Amino acid sequence: MSPMVAPSIDTAEPFKLTDQRGRPVRDLRISVTDRCNFRCVYCMPRAVFGKDYTFLARSELLNFEEIVRIARIFVANGVRKIRITGGEPLLRRNVDQLIKALAALPEVEVTLTTNGVLLPRMAQKLADAGLRRVTVSLDALDDAIFKKINDADFPVADVLAGIEAAHEAGLSPVKVNMVVKRGVNEHQIIDMARHFKGSGHILRFIEFMDVGASNGWRLDDVVPSREVIDRIHAVFPLESSQPNYTGEVAERWRYLDGDGEVGVISSVTQAFCSTCTRIRLSTEGKLYTCLFANEGHELRAPLRGGASDEELAAIIHRTWQARSDRYSEIRTENTHELKRIEMSYIGG
Repeated sequence: MSPMVAPSIDTAEPFKLTDQRGRPVRDLRISVTDRCNFRCVYCMPRAVFGKDYTFLARSELLNFEEIVRIARIFVANGVRKIRITGGEPLLRRNVDQLIKALAALPEVEVTLTTNGVLLPRMAQKLADAGLRRVTVSLDALDDAIFKKINDADFPVADVLAGIEAAHEAGLSPVKVNMVVKRGVNEHQIIDMARHFKGSGHILRFIEFMDVGASNGWRLDDVVPSREVIDRIHAVFPLESSQPNYTGEVAERWRYLDGDGEVGVISSVTQAFCSTCTRIRLSTEGKLYTCLFANEGHELRAPLRGGASDEELAAIIHRTWQARSDRYSEIRTENTHELKRIEMSYIGG
């Protein structure tokens, strides 16, 4: 494979790129595959994404050179964090080469979200390529519950081994995300808190969201973050902690005994649209300005049609400057009926 060399673009005076609500673009999430080895019921339910589901052809996916070129333009316009997502991003062949190229961009941190089962054989390679941190999804410690959620017969031990491998490779602290759904795994909250307390990892609880249209979301299935914190506080006393930076989506809570922290991401009950700085690049080259968007903005066609960096930047500018998304602020029991892009496609 030939080395990836991104075309140059003038970064001396980057545009101050803000949307209709004055939100700057700071975070670029790049989905590198629409495939996954899990079939999580809230993301890629087997009833929809079964064995006969047609995933994108390889030719439809952006190649690494194309991804790096787009990322470089975003960095020139204010992006400082790049997160690699999927599907399951570690299924993308030679993804460490992409990470190496992205990590070479100026003033940018590269992170990755994964289900963790491929980390034991890939964590060190990813760290050597320049990956800074990983976020691992784990929705229960009980094997029966976890297998029911991932619907692919993967045991908890595989994910825990991945978390340990990431830690040993220096990808710390590992952030562990638990999506909480009432009637499914909310009774695992304390077990998860107990397991990761004092581990050096950061456990975060995510309210069950109506991303896409295939996960059967109902408002009654949401366990509010306030309830999660109250449950933990009753066993392991907590106190509120300041955010690490403006626009951080997780509300931080630290244990009073100093033995680490937990976070809650409250997209349903405490919308954070007003400070959202994220834009998403899909696997086949569309830009999405919201996790709950119903359509994307085409980049692949102009990219492969010979567009210059300036022309691509102009598309990016128009897309972000027209952005007024605030789905979580206007969510109701009925908005889940609207057409939305699936989480497995856009990467969460």
